[in-house]
Amino acid sequence: MPRMNLEGSSSIVTGGASGIGEASARQLAAAGSRVVLADLNEERGQAVASELGGLFVRCDVSSTDDADTVVAAASEMGPLRALVNSAGLGHPGRTIDRDNQPMDLSKFEFVLRVNLIGTFNMLSRAAGAMASTEPLDEDGQRGSIVNMASVAAFDGQIGQAAYSASKGGIVGMTLPIARDLAVSGIRVNTIAPGLIDTPIYGEGERADAFKAHLGQSVLFPSRLGSGEELASMVMELITNPYMNGEVIRVDGGIRMPPK
Repeated sequence: MPRMNLEGSSSIVTGGASGIGEASARQLAAAGSRVVLADLNEERGQAVASELGGLFVRCDVSSTDDADTVVAAASEMGPLRALVNSAGLGHPGRTIDRDNQPMDLSKFEFVLRVNLIGTFNMLSRAAGAMASTEPLDEDGQRGSIVNMASVAAFDGQIGQAAYSASKGGIVGMTLPIARDLAVSGIRVNTIAPGLIDTPIYGEGERADAFKAHLGQSVLFPSRLGSGEELASMVMELITNPYMNGEVIRVDGGIRMPPK
């Protein structure tokens, strides 16, 4: 089965300066794609981009102007074939607090704006550029998009209403967007990562102890996943021409408890 060939292509990774995004960017570059890292972390983003022979573009994923700048930069380096939507954030907070005060709506909106609206914004802008490239094969394949949801979309914990809603939205729009883009030869899939060892947990002895404790709740292997393991699934979804419209949990079999 011929894989989708990324040699000479360009690709975009949001949140590409660290974690799953950085690992995905490294594997895309290794496959011959020129990668644009779209991130707010300028220092780290520049460093990774220069190491990979790619480009860093400062980007707020919820801004259409920023998204268009990123897509234009990628398209100049080669036909845009891949987008990995890895940028995201969380803001823990209960629906009502211990004093029965409702969550500040702006905090809920902010998480949805970055995670859900930001994902759709980058995806729709990138799809426009992908759709105008020459097809790669007789199937008419032009590109592939991978979104990052979370197991919180299915088993969100206490205090994760905003985060789970944003990631559940990504899960819910995967199939309709895949159907929208089928006519253009663009595939769309989503990964729902479990507990992944990214900079979000901090560094040092205390962080290591906390991560080891978290890892015990994973079915097997009983540890946090690595960015490389997630990126390996990203590459499978990008290059396997028959993967489309799917949401895949990559989580070591974990099912999150209420807290």
